[in-house]
Amino acid sequence: MADVVSLGIHILDVLGRPVTRIPPGQDLDLLEEIRLTVAGTAAGTSVDLAKLGAEVQAMGAVGDDAAGSFILDTMGRYGIDTSHLVVKAGVQTSATMLPIRPNGERPALHVLGANGALTFDDLDLDAIAAARHLHFGGTYLMPRLDGEPTRRVLEHARAHGVTVTLDLIQTERPDLLDVLTPCLPFVDYFMPGLDEARRICGLEDRGDVIRFFLDRGVGHTVFKMGDQGSSIAGPDVPGGELRLPALKTPVVDSTGCGDAYCAGFIVGLLNGWDLERAGRLGTAAAAQVITGLGSDAGIVDLDQTLAFMASAEPLPMTD
Repeated sequence: MADVVSLGIHILDVLGRPVTRIPPGQDLDLLEEIRLTVAGTAAGTSVDLAKLGAEVQAMGAVGDDAAGSFILDTMGRYGIDTSHLVVKAGVQTSATMLPIRPNGERPALHVLGANGALTFDDLDLDAIAAARHLHFGGTYLMPRLDGEPTRRVLEHARAHGVTVTLDLIQTERPDLLDVLTPCLPFVDYFMPGLDEARRICGLEDRGDVIRFFLDRGVGHTVFKMGDQGSSIAGPDVPGGELRLPALKTPVVDSTGCGDAYCAGFIVGLLNGWDLERAGRLGTAAAAQVITGLGSDAGIVDLDQTLAFMASAEPLPMTD
């Protein structure tokens, strides 16, 4: 039985840094570093969970190509159970090209690939029911699983006492809220970026955004806010909301920081920690990832992350 089933998008990232321009014509620019990594709000989180000591079962889809083999092999080396990753014949593995700017920003060029072919029938509901935690990552990039099929998965987890976290990849589409609304009552911790949550609900004030999603059934909102840290809110949080600062660290590439926050937060929950300590572990994990290229950078293990969490300097917050 796995501690965590991490269900959702699995992506091969191709990253290069630092990129200051796209060369004209067929000109060549030289970079300092190019890497291939396992990424995505399910797969990237799986890798970080495994590094932090959790037993992880991956669930999703890859293609029958070299990129899919890379994902399977790499996750296997981290000790992640990939037996529930479906290989889709004749379909490309999802992939993203990321030219990383000198300030760490990461514009993306993405192929939907096998994530777009994942269906409810591909999932092992018994494995989900047997886990302690379900992390659902990638809403809006799984068109055959988004909406009602996702609701069925999350309701199944809730019926079996499995804690549910949900993260997403917000895209420009008119039905963001319609896709998500049926799922929200079965989410214990709703974990998007704050700007993503704002676009979904159409509200700006953070307090209004929190109330919007709590009123629609989520147990807690956990909003990731970049250099402004994070917000954890819910009816059992003293004062209604807990603000946690980001940590001071060199910035190389912000890819995967949100996934790392989710992983740290989940490990904290698995260890029975309170929400503040779980959020601080998520913060420390995210701060480590931003120091290197790719979503698997920075984190070594739980002990090293805890030591960093205890020693790192917090960044100032504005309300």
